[in-house]
Amino acid sequence: MKTLAFRWLQPALLGLILLFWAFAPAGWVDNPWSLVIATSLTTALIQALEWVNERHVGWRIDRREFLTDLGYVIFNTTVIAWATSTFADAPLTAAKQALGIATPWAMRMPFLLQVALVIFLIEFGQYWMHRAMHNTALWLTHAPHHHITQLNAMKGAVGNPLELFLISLSVVALFDLPLNAEFAALNILTLVSACAHSNVRYYPPRWYGFLFTTIENHSLHHSVAYADTRCNYANSLILIDRVFGTYREGESAIVGQDDRKRLSVWEQTIFPARPLIAWLREKRSAAG
Repeated sequence: MKTLAFRWLQPALLGLILLFWAFAPAGWVDNPWSLVIATSLTTALIQALEWVNERHVGWRIDRREFLTDLGYVIFNTTVIAWATSTFADAPLTAAKQALGIATPWAMRMPFLLQVALVIFLIEFGQYWMHRAMHNTALWLTHAPHHHITQLNAMKGAVGNPLELFLISLSVVALFDLPLNAEFAALNILTLVSACAHSNVRYYPPRWYGFLFTTIENHSLHHSVAYADTRCNYANSLILIDRVFGTYREGESAIVGQDDRKRLSVWEQTIFPARPLIAWLREKRSAAG
């Protein structure tokens, strides 16, 4: 019974999220806190399931990990959300209005297709940003996320602030779409990301694993060897990796980078400046 329940858990939750936002009252949709509450409850549910069907004992969350991860979740829903809205979405909306860009066809689409469009727009951008982070100097912003030594439902929110901002960028603001479709898509992305980072043993149907990122896909992406991390870049829509040839089968129970050194919050924050700090120390040492 447990195997059957966890086989259909992710598809069932995805369906419930779609139904909820399709029929959510206007007052709820218009409240900016509604999405925060819905995504927080989604993440909390997946986190709680780690006590029901644990995947790896070595990933078992302790009090320090829980409080750190929770702090990052709060940071993402406040500071990063504000930065994205202020420095990305607002300018895009202003440019859209100034240039007279309109997409009335998007408003006429069926709700399910509207949600699918938002998911694709966000995931397509995140895929290429994430891929760039693994293949350019942007790795310095993303590496802290790979220093985590265990996977848990809230771990998707952990990382350097610059990376968290960059990975949040999208072009959704350029499209005319109803809020409930956008909220449904963001809620679904939260669900898939939480499951893909969680310490839960799932048995998803083949079609689900073909479309969406699973813990197997994503744990492999968090492998210890840097070369092995250069695959399965999609945060939630693994189909994009399949299309662009970066998909790999398998999973990893051991995760982390640089001898699996766990970074403090401060070390994660200053990580991109490490080459500069090293250079300054070298100059100071040479001068002394």
